[in-house]
Amino acid sequence: MIPWLSVVLPVHQPTQWLDAALSSIAAQDEPKGEIEIIIRDSTPGGPMGATIAARHAGALAIDYAHTPETPSWTAKTNTMVAAATASHVCTLHQDDLWLAGRTRSLRSLIADHPEAVLLFGPARLIDPTGRDIGGWHPPFAAGVIPPAQFRERLLVQNTLAMPAPVFRREAYLAAGGLDESLWYTPDWELWLKLCDHGPVVFDPRPTSAFRIHPAAQTMARSREELAEQLERVLARHLPPASRTARLSRASVAINIALAEAAAGKRGATWRALANLCWLGPVGAWRYLHYSRLVERLWPRLRLRLAGGL
Repeated sequence: MIPWLSVVLPVHQPTQWLDAALSSIAAQDEPKGEIEIIIRDSTPGGPMGATIAARHAGALAIDYAHTPETPSWTAKTNTMVAAATASHVCTLHQDDLWLAGRTRSLRSLIADHPEAVLLFGPARLIDPTGRDIGGWHPPFAAGVIPPAQFRERLLVQNTLAMPAPVFRREAYLAAGGLDESLWYTPDWELWLKLCDHGPVVFDPRPTSAFRIHPAAQTMARSREELAEQLERVLARHLPPASRTARLSRASVAINIALAEAAAGKRGATWRALANLCWLGPVGAWRYLHYSRLVERLWPRLRLRLAGGL
């Protein structure tokens, strides 16, 4: 049997969330073999994810391997996509989840748009315990997105939650996959590269959940590293004469200021507000619409006030 979907799961030092991620796939009630799950576990010292994967082997077709020689999630993902046998692929990190009805929605979406290279929707945000704390809705209408609109809005802010998109394997490979020199922005750049290879489709139904927790990579890196990652993508993909260039540059400054504020740096919040005001009323409205800043910040603020971050 050739699966219709390959799910690639890069794992490193798996937590209890890996079991929850695999359980969310098994709960879709797909016949075994219709979906293949490829797991590459780079945990040093032993295959920590093997026991968890074996627990789900009765319900899911799992290809598990311990690959400590490949620690980065980007390299593991590129290797897994190359090994995938389905025409369509999606990623699921060990701390994220699928929601009920995801495979049913994806089957319908792929059937309606067989030529699409990227299909995605909104995601729900969940806290470390799995509690729903808000939604993350990209600024697009349902259906095929005009390429110029997709690039323009995505260059202001990456609003695609990692577990949400599904992409054609052949387009991923043709685009060069994830840039393994990036750790924070490789998915953002991937979506921009895929847009050059065919239609992009938005479905307004949320079918995945993105977990917010203090162990995330963005919580452990310096703000200088974050800024460098954001600027590299803009340098590659933002046309100097783009009408959203000002919004994109302001977005980088605001994201870095907010990251510094989250780390307790004094004055950073005021710097973020200053950059927003610098855009003027119309520019600020467009930025807030494209970036979904309130949707991204409010759940995190609530979680921080509750002691969860």
